[in-house]
Amino acid sequence: MTNPADMSHAMLVAILMHHGGSLEIPATAFTPGALGGLDGSFHAIGMEPLPGTGTIRVSVRPRPAGDAGGITREDR
Repeated sequence: MTNPADMSHAMLVAILMHHGGSLEIPATAFTPGALGGLDGSFHAIGMEPLPGTGTIRVSVRPRPAGDAGGITREDR
């Protein structure tokens, strides 16, 4: 099973590849609040297919506290 760090990395690479391999964003995008929660953990990523569009929504999700913050899959 893929671990959360590997999955986050793979999703970031896929987004960058879709944008030609790089994407320019302001340095201020990397504030502590943007990267993670108050407990020091990084935010999680959610991915869901959008019906009838052939697209996927990638979004930030709060990571569950403790060791429960892993990968979950919801089949539709």
